[in-house]
Amino acid sequence: MIKVYQKITIIKGKRPENLHINQELQWLGSSLGLFNIRDKDKSCFRVFIEMVKSAKTQEPLSSDEIAFRTALSRGTVVHHINRLIDSGIVVNKGKRYMLRVDSLKELVSEVEKDIVKVLNTLKNVAEDIDNKLGLK
Repeated sequence: MIKVYQKITIIKGKRPENLHINQELQWLGSSLGLFNIRDKDKSCFRVFIEMVKSAKTQEPLSSDEIAFRTALSRGTVVHHINRLIDSGIVVNKGKRYMLRVDSLKELVSEVEKDIVKVLNTLKNVAEDIDNKLGLK
């Protein structure tokens, strides 16, 4: 049996006011835990942007296409694509990649569903443990 793990990270932060579109996308992705301080050249953000752009045309992209469009190495692109897949943001379509859904609003809704499923599972396990320990 193959176990599949999904890492969902949500970072609560106040949304800055008067942002232009790139700053809004950066804030959204950061809130979803996609980007971190170590990503100094914003390479994950650049890969994410290509995924967002491809959602408009609903055409999946290869890692080579993403590397060319972002001026990143294929290895860097694959690393970030794998992180985006692990977070449930991007899906693999053969040897090509695309956002899980067609819009960012739908994407957040899907992440919300994933979180609810995980929390429900945790509640059930916690209840089973409580019962075994004789807790309330």
